[in-house]
Amino acid sequence: MISNKRYWFFMLLIILVYCTGMFVTLFENDSAQFAVMAMRMVQENDFLNLFKGPNEYLDKPHMHYWLAALSFKVFGLHEWAYRIPGILASLLGAYSCYGLGKLLYTKPIGKLAALIFMTAQTIFLSNIDVRTDAVLTGFTIFAIWKLAEYIETKSLLAICLGAFGAAIAFSTKGQIAILVLGLPLLCHMAYTKQWKVLFNWKVLIALVVFGIFIAPMLYAYYHQFDLHPEKVIRGKDHRSGIFFIFWEQSFERLSGDGIGKNSSDYFFFFHTFLWVFLPWTVIGLLAYWNSAKEFINTKFKRLPGQEFLTLGGITIIFLIISFAQFKLPHYLNVTIPLFAVLTASYLNKIYQTNKHSTIKVLLGVQYFVLAIVFIASSLFCFFVFKNDSIYVWLGLLFVAVTVLYFCLKREAYFYRIISIAAGSAILLNLVLNTHFYPNLLDYQGGSSMAKKVKELNVPVDNIYKVSSNFTWSLDFYNQNPVNITSIKALKNKHDYWVYGSDEDLKQLQTAGIDWDNQVTVNQFRITRLQAKFLNPTTRKKVLRKMHLIHVY
Repeated sequence: MISNKRYWFFMLLIILVYCTGMFVTLFENDSAQFAVMAMRMVQENDFLNLFKGPNEYLDKPHMHYWLAALSFKVFGLHEWAYRIPGILASLLGAYSCYGLGKLLYTKPIGKLAALIFMTAQTIFLSNIDVRTDAVLTGFTIFAIWKLAEYIETKSLLAICLGAFGAAIAFSTKGQIAILVLGLPLLCHMAYTKQWKVLFNWKVLIALVVFGIFIAPMLYAYYHQFDLHPEKVIRGKDHRSGIFFIFWEQSFERLSGDGIGKNSSDYFFFFHTFLWVFLPWTVIGLLAYWNSAKEFINTKFKRLPGQEFLTLGGITIIFLIISFAQFKLPHYLNVTIPLFAVLTASYLNKIYQTNKHSTIKVLLGVQYFVLAIVFIASSLFCFFVFKNDSIYVWLGLLFVAVTVLYFCLKREAYFYRIISIAAGSAILLNLVLNTHFYPNLLDYQGGSSMAKKVKELNVPVDNIYKVSSNFTWSLDFYNQNPVNITSIKALKNKHDYWVYGSDEDLKQLQTAGIDWDNQVTVNQFRITRLQAKFLNPTTRKKVLRKMHLIHVY
């Protein structure tokens, strides 16, 4: 394990990189959408009813929005305030990785697991493009740690804390939370043959704790849906919110009913894992393979120093989510803590057994990853978007020199593997957070137009749209949702503004509506990058336009 001084130096840099992402414009769709939903709670002082635009929202529970709304209440309606709960949940997740690694193995493995978790690419991304998965991941691994501690120590405090973590996770995303924390624990009990821990009065206390902390979310669902069977949600009336969250939700995601289907690729999460766990991907795959091979060779016989919680949990979760008809990369986030602990244990094992040839190969892999990071960072700064900020250059220079120092430092290869992996993750995400994302978001039409609205002092309550397309970033930065109307209704109005696309403006012209002022900004779906956009010479070919017109 690297020295404490170096370890905390890296941790400080990681947290600083997290913080640089706090002030970046919110991403469409999910981040900006969820921020608007939480903003609406605060503005209307209504924390029971969830709305997605004009529609009642059944899909996810309330916890993420409550936490964001609480942050807005304390700090105001800012993008950095929206991101605070997610970052705090990630720090909880890192501490829980440390706790679980220490419980299953040793303290050094726990420390390394926390570092691996915090530097995984998808965790960096989840702290800038904040969705429900940041809170879900943090509280899920916290629950796994504490409930595993109960299994090993029979501690009442541990099982109560585990029940609290499970309740917050369940109140954030529903059944998937219970699935991803329950499966690893079942694997652990099966391997250690400790089923008797389930038949203990402390379990009843934990169930009471769980019930108490999910009660607010259940009441909110009951208030919004069960009390109003006349409401039609996704084409159905008599929708029970409580029945939905306890039964229907995950089945809808697995089948694609209600929310649609976006992928039938059963290997989607495998090739997604190749980038979400960078810079530890190769080591993580080797850790999984080595652990699986050991269990098969020993016929799952219990041996000192082995655990099945991580390997079993990862395997079963992967299998289940791979059969879902609706898949997104961030669904893998809940497995990253388990991979972090498994990877840390593998690295410790090859170090303790002095497998010099394996360590040397892994060092070569990390040098290759670092080279890719340097190339990507250079392209982002010199080609895709040219950097002209001296502060960004100074920060990047400091991190680059630090990484170079650890590359050239004469020390054991094992220490270099950890240092170079952490350094490459920090360098890449510092470039992304301070340079790439801020420039990229200049092409997000809604947030760009919000700046124009402020400059022109346009009344935000006098802006309309005639399409059904959502305008989340414009809504958030105006701190007022764009009014939805029809062209027919606009014909009888005067002195108003309309926000729309080229197609919307053509419809207005066809209807005989004219305007005396027009503001235009670029628009690109920034979460779906493509080569033509990243290449400055072809970027204009894929850009759309969004307009704000004044009708006199």
